[in-house]
Amino acid sequence: MQPMFAITWIEFTGATLFGLAVLHTFSTKYFEHLAHTQPRHAGLWHLLGEVETVFGFWAFVLLIFMAVALGWGAATDYLDQRRFVEPMFVFVIMVISASRPILQVVSDVVRKLAIAVPLPASVAYYFLALAVVPLFGSIVTEPAAMTLAAVMLRDVIFTRNASSRLKYATLGVLFVNVSVGGTLTNFAAPPVLMVAAKWGWDTATVFSMFGWKALIAVFTNALILTLVFRKELARKAKADADRRAPRAPAAFVLVNVAILAGVVATNHYPEVFIGLFLLFLGLGEAYKRHHDGLMLREGLMVGFFLAGLVVLGGQQRWWLQAVLSSLNETALFYGAAALTAITDNAALTYLGSLVEGVSDEFKYALVAGAVAGGGLTVIANAPNPAGFAILRNTFDEQSINPFGLFLAALPPTIVAIVCFRAVPKAASEMFDYRVWAQWFDSLDRPLLFLFILPFVVAVVGLWSDIGRSRKDGRQRTSGPTHTDAGQE
Repeated sequence: MQPMFAITWIEFTGATLFGLAVLHTFSTKYFEHLAHTQPRHAGLWHLLGEVETVFGFWAFVLLIFMAVALGWGAATDYLDQRRFVEPMFVFVIMVISASRPILQVVSDVVRKLAIAVPLPASVAYYFLALAVVPLFGSIVTEPAAMTLAAVMLRDVIFTRNASSRLKYATLGVLFVNVSVGGTLTNFAAPPVLMVAAKWGWDTATVFSMFGWKALIAVFTNALILTLVFRKELARKAKADADRRAPRAPAAFVLVNVAILAGVVATNHYPEVFIGLFLLFLGLGEAYKRHHDGLMLREGLMVGFFLAGLVVLGGQQRWWLQAVLSSLNETALFYGAAALTAITDNAALTYLGSLVEGVSDEFKYALVAGAVAGGGLTVIANAPNPAGFAILRNTFDEQSINPFGLFLAALPPTIVAIVCFRAVPKAASEMFDYRVWAQWFDSLDRPLLFLFILPFVVAVVGLWSDIGRSRKDGRQRTSGPTHTDAGQE
C-alpha cells in the first residue's frame, strides 16, 4: 500500500505545482515591474519574470520533492520516462528558421505575393505575415512558422513605435492563426500529430476535417485585424526593413533550406535532426558574413520552458483524462478550448486519445477545440513560447501581460470556433448558457478553482498595470509644468 500512497501524493503534488506554475505564468508582469522598481534584487525579479523559466523552475521543484520523498533513483527514472523530443525540435527549428538565409527566402515570397494584394506594400506585407506564413506551418511545422512570422512582424511593425493595442492584437491573431494554420496536414500541428497515427488520420482526412475551415479562419482573422488597424499600419509599418542587409548567395541559401527540410522530415528522430543542426552551426561559423546573430539564447529558453512543461505535465493525467472522458461532444469542444488555456493542447489531445471506444464526433470535438484555443495563452500551444520570446522585448518593460494576451486572442479564437463548429450551429451554441453550465457542472470544484485563479491574478495585475501607466502619464504631463515654473 505504501507505493500507491506515495504515487498518489506525487500526483497531488505535481498538480499543485502545475497550478502554481500556471499562476506564476500569469504573474510575470508583476515581477518585471519589481525588477525596475527594486534594482537591488533586479536579477532575481528578472529571473522570476521570465516566462520561459517558469515551468522549468517549477519542474525542478517537483524533481527535488520526488528525490526527497521517493529517492533520487525514482526522480531520475521519472525523467527517463519523459520524452523531450519536442523541446529539442522546437529549439533547433527556431534557431534555423530565424537565420538570415531562411528569412530571406520567406520574405522574398511574401513580397512577391504582396504585389497582388490591393493594399499599400507595408500593409500587404503585414497582412500576409499573419495570413500566409502561419499556413506554412502545415509544411515546415508550426514552430518554424511561428518563428518566421514573429521575426517578420517584429521588423515590420513591433519595432516601429506601434501602439500597445496593435501589438497585443497582432500577437493574439498570430498565436491563434499559427495554432489553426498547421491543420492542413497530419504532421505539423502538435495536437493533430499526437492522435493522427492512432486514429488513422492521413493528410487528406485532416484537411477535409480541419484544413479548409482553418484557411477561412486564418484569412478572416488576418483581414479583420489589418482593416481595423489599417491607418496605423499605413503610417508605421515598413515592408523593406531588411532590404539594406546584405543578401546571402543563392547556393548558401539552398544548403540552409535543405538542412531545414531535413530537420522537418526527421522531427521524430533527435539523433538525426541534432546532427543536422550541428552541421548548420558549423556552416554558420564558417560563413559568418552570411548570418546575423543566431537566436541561440531565445531558442534554449523556449526549449527549457517546454521541457518543464513535459516534466510537470506528466503528473496531470489523473485529472485531465477523467475530465475529458466525462464530457459529451458539445461540452468537450468548448471544454477542450478552455482547458487548452491552462495546459498544452498537444498533451490534451494525447490524453484524450487514451480514452478507448470514442466516437468520431468525440475525436473531432477534442482536436478542434484544442486547436481553436491554442492562442489564448503562452502555454496553450508548443510554438507560442517561441513567438513570445522573439516579441517580448518590444513591449513595455520588456514583458507581455498574460491577461492582455488572453483578451487579444479571444476575438480570433471566437472566429476559429465559429469556423470549426459551422456558422449556424456555432452561433446558437456559443450563447447557449446550458452548454456552458453543463461543462462547468462536470468540473470538480478544485479544478474549477485552479482554472479561474490564474485569470483572477492576471486581471488584478492588468488593473494595477493600467493604474500605474496612468500615474506615470500624469507625472510626465505635470513634469514640464513644474520645470517651467521653476525657470520662471
